[in-house]
Amino acid sequence: MLYWLVDLSDKLSVLNVFRYITFRTGGAVITALLFVFLFGQNIIDRLRLLQGKGQPIRTDGPKTHIIAKAGTPTMGGLMILSGMLVSTLLWATPTNPYVWVVLWVTLGFGLVGFYDDYLKVTKQSHEGIRVRTRLIIEACIAGLACFALVRLGHAPFSLVFPFLKELVLNLGWFFVLFAMFVIVGAGNAVNLTDGLDGLAIVPVMIAAASFGMISYLSGNTVFADYLQIHYVAGTGELSVLCGAVLGAGLGFLWFNAPPASIFMGDTGSLALGGMLGAVAVATKHEIVLAVIGGLFVLEAVSVIVQVVSYKLTGKRVFKMAPIHHHFEQLGWTEPQIVIRFWIVAVVLALAGLSTLKLR
Repeated sequence: MLYWLVDLSDKLSVLNVFRYITFRTGGAVITALLFVFLFGQNIIDRLRLLQGKGQPIRTDGPKTHIIAKAGTPTMGGLMILSGMLVSTLLWATPTNPYVWVVLWVTLGFGLVGFYDDYLKVTKQSHEGIRVRTRLIIEACIAGLACFALVRLGHAPFSLVFPFLKELVLNLGWFFVLFAMFVIVGAGNAVNLTDGLDGLAIVPVMIAAASFGMISYLSGNTVFADYLQIHYVAGTGELSVLCGAVLGAGLGFLWFNAPPASIFMGDTGSLALGGMLGAVAVATKHEIVLAVIGGLFVLEAVSVIVQVVSYKLTGKRVFKMAPIHHHFEQLGWTEPQIVIRFWIVAVVLALAGLSTLKLR
């Protein structure tokens, strides 16, 4: 909404700064951060009161993990999503369709995650929405978003490959199915990563910052031409949304740092993963998402390998899946796992961003 202040810039020239995406992205970061700081503790207290025993903890993990996490409330994603939404509506251009499409995915996945968390808390069980049902709902949300992105974009059915500027594969309408897979896969990969205090939120912030930069460059015809990346008019505004996620994530990390006052829950992890997937599809950087979000891919693959191996051979590849629990079982402390995984996330983000120039 603040973008409309540009209309008054002829009377007050200082308002011209609201024209610039970089300025509004910075404003979005600060606004989301302050929102979560100001209202976060009230949200935590309210959720703790409503949830009683908090999120049920897996009993097959280390005993110290079970004792430390017991009674901690979940649905902390509400803090992140509310801060992100308020900040985005305040700073982003309200007429930009890409912002609304990504918000649709983010809030849609967040609603699915919220209901899943609600069922787990009320039943005091790990059984929330049936996996198949949840995936179908997510696929419907992602499908509508992908159809909208196809109608909006230039060369909408094309799949762009990093490092190879000349290789563009036209997938036709199959691209919609591929894009749906990217969004749903990203949402569930982040969801699987969310198992230790701070483990998911920092890599999400790193990925959001990376895609904020990618969005800005992809939506700028000068930079896109210089870097020889796919230009998608209008996607630069997604930088504001990514900035809002970064700010809200920083605020949440204040409360989620060990020992966590609240868990993100499916409410936050599904929403943030879906958001990253939607931004990647909108900017034509789907494959780069697999690099920048490589940590999430690793977590998801570890679960798939574990399940397939056990069903086919009766043996487990890892002591426990997702893979961060495997390292817990090996004796790594929670801070060791979290910080080392953060380092991996930073390295992968740098590798993904290098694809912008190495063409």
